[in-house]
Amino acid sequence: MMRDRPTDGERVERPPVGHPQDADGYAAAMEHWDLRTLEVEPRQPRILHSARGEARSILINLPAGEELQEHEVHERAYVVVVDGEVDLGGQTGGAGFAAVFDPHERHTVKAATDSRILLVLAPWPGDGHPGARD
Repeated sequence: MMRDRPTDGERVERPPVGHPQDADGYAAAMEHWDLRTLEVEPRQPRILHSARGEARSILINLPAGEELQEHEVHERAYVVVVDGEVDLGGQTGGAGFAAVFDPHERHTVKAATDSRILLVLAPWPGDGHPGARD
């Protein structure tokens, strides 16, 4: 049974092996967001979570008619349309549409309507990324 960090003098069981834990071995707090209402300005992506060796999640507000020009990333890119309608590499989809791009796969993202996109890059940072350590 996972529990929160103990108060003074309280004894708490540690979470079972394999369950998320903080550095002291206590149950890690779940992070969560409402991607439809979270404040994110156009052209100012918001990093929601980033963990070296794991993944980075980013929320993007892409106004109608705007696009992320052809590009590639070092990581596998998981893209989920949260709201609106976008063209992802030639495939058009609305809220709930998801796509996966391999590392270094070139693609574009264009908003047909005002859109919100969740981008997950994994592993973070990918091989060859300027921020990766050897």
